[in-house]
Amino acid sequence: MKVYINGKFYDKKDAKISVFDHGLLYGDGVFEGIRSYNRLVFKLKEHIQRLFESAHSIMLKIPLSKEELIKAVIQTLKINNLDDAYIRLIVTRGEGDLGLDPRKCEGKSTVIIIADKIVLYPARLYKEGMSIITVPTIRNLPEALNPQIKSLNYLNNILAKIEAINAGYEEAIMLDSLGYIAECTGDNIFLVKNNQLYTPPQCMGTLRGITRDTVLEIAKKNKIPVHEHVLTRHELYISDECFLTGTAAEIVPVVKVDGRLIGDGRPGKITLKLMKEFKKMTRTEGVRY
Repeated sequence: MKVYINGKFYDKKDAKISVFDHGLLYGDGVFEGIRSYNRLVFKLKEHIQRLFESAHSIMLKIPLSKEELIKAVIQTLKINNLDDAYIRLIVTRGEGDLGLDPRKCEGKSTVIIIADKIVLYPARLYKEGMSIITVPTIRNLPEALNPQIKSLNYLNNILAKIEAINAGYEEAIMLDSLGYIAECTGDNIFLVKNNQLYTPPQCMGTLRGITRDTVLEIAKKNKIPVHEHVLTRHELYISDECFLTGTAAEIVPVVKVDGRLIGDGRPGKITLKLMKEFKKMTRTEGVRY
């Protein structure tokens, strides 16, 4: 594996950054997870746009233009000769001192691109559906650390993930401060009721997921009514179908929540339809390399 760091490629064992980098010391940076399928990078421009938006919000200057960053991603995929890959694109504040002051980083951001494989959930869960639970750890308040910023500080999500793992589950629902469904530890969440699609709005502590947006796009093309509004756990418990979305997860069906069976306990017809259409899109759309 060759890893891109600030314009150069290094073997995995030699790919290093300073221990004084603020990304390591304070989670001071932003990132994107991107997928390629059959040598097509899916939604690359959308991911790059979101990266720049996250960086702008935390006043982090990315030392490359959007076009240069796209070229760097393509170059990383080519040098690693990967047909299907998961790309982790990271931009940190760079090397500073042991204090919080970002001015000490001298504006020398660190850009890292890793291209590898990823398996987030066991393959059987995509056929059988998964069981998830709600955990006590709530999603960050937008006024504290806005979940729309895809920052390197994922401790909020990791603490919720630990709670899920300790309870014997692969994934967990996180609520917002008002008790409404926000998202899962690494995925957006959808439910289906009476052949209509529902998902929490972006303003309620959820990341604007690229796969989430793609599912909304597919649903509208297939004339499936879509609603973005606050959701309670009760609405989820009595739903006909449920599924999660994310770049690494893609679309994974959920068949049980907090011990309550969803629908008939099997992946539903709308979920399966969306999964099929999503897979078709990933194999035909994207930036070729």
